[in-house]
Amino acid sequence: MDVTLLYFEGCPHWELADSHLAALAAERGDLTVTRRLVETAEEAERVGFLGSPSIQVDGVDVFAGPGSLVGLTCRRYVTPDGVAGAPTLDQLRSVLTGA
Repeated sequence: MDVTLLYFEGCPHWELADSHLAALAAERGDLTVTRRLVETAEEAERVGFLGSPSIQVDGVDVFAGPGSLVGLTCRRYVTPDGVAGAPTLDQLRSVLTGA
């Protein structure tokens, strides 16, 4: 399974998402994680970047919701502990198991 972590330099939360994905890659031999820096609005539009950090599985944003907008913004995730800048390890594990 190919997972892409999309982020931009000013995002304070992409490294947490990256560490969660690294932990999952260590658990699963079938998981390949690639980081992709998004630097322009044009690139954000081209790759469907819904804010940083974004997680795509085989090119599909697994946390996209209705009305999600493309752009160079910080993204927020609803977690069991409230709103956070990255999904939890368990949330990522769940969506990757279902993908």
